[in-house]
Amino acid sequence: MNTTSALNIAGARPLQFPIPANVYAETVVSVKHYTDRLFSFRITRPQSLRFRSGEFVMIGLPNAEKPVYRAYSVASPAWDEELEFFSIKVPDGPLTSELQKIQVGDTVIMRQKSTGTLVVDALTPAKRLFMISTGTGIAPFASLLRDPDTYEKFDQLILTHTCRDNAELTYGQELVAALESDPLIGELTGGRVALYNSTTREESARMGRITALIGSGKFYSDLGIDKLNPETDRIMICGSMHMLKDVKELAESLGFEEGSLHHPATFVVERAFVG
Repeated sequence: MNTTSALNIAGARPLQFPIPANVYAETVVSVKHYTDRLFSFRITRPQSLRFRSGEFVMIGLPNAEKPVYRAYSVASPAWDEELEFFSIKVPDGPLTSELQKIQVGDTVIMRQKSTGTLVVDALTPAKRLFMISTGTGIAPFASLLRDPDTYEKFDQLILTHTCRDNAELTYGQELVAALESDPLIGELTGGRVALYNSTTREESARMGRITALIGSGKFYSDLGIDKLNPETDRIMICGSMHMLKDVKELAESLGFEEGSLHHPATFVVERAFVG
């Protein structure tokens, strides 16, 4: 399943409820379904919105008097004129059960503040940046990989993406494949970005959780790189709670220290995450 819709608001559905106060009301401009579990969408960007690449916002739908909001990392970079999101579909999810049905021209509401820990300013300078993700946890890295500032601060970027099935890896594969032809950052990316995929359920060329692949040494040998070292490397982590816990423990066992905007250090974790 891989479908794309482009902006045509003639068929937009009327709002069921009024827009709450102090939120942005934005228009869906495109929707792309990757699998029966994953989809991405783009909405118009409020002129007044400022955010750092890697941050998240709270989004919802105007389908109730008190709408449900969930944290979604912005997958587009800070310079983009639209906002992109990558979402899981949860049949009985309070928000995603309805969000997965959005069409071009529909309205998505968004709180006005962005925040998050997956920003380069929360890390001290280093040579390599490792972006560890599962599922839709790849979204903030899609933002960071398309931001020139990331390439100014790190020489090499290594993105890992682990999903259950091969089809769920498509978003990340398309993202990295498009980097070198990007008119803004293409000339910065040549030879500096590596994508390391694995699956945990469907058979693929590379099977297993990222912590197991790192622990066995296969991760390093596959990429032909030196082992993780807090002297030269920085780590960002986003995905399932189980993965966050395991990679955080791995990082700390190797001497990495968790950082924040107030106290930059050698790794950061995003805990406000959908999917």
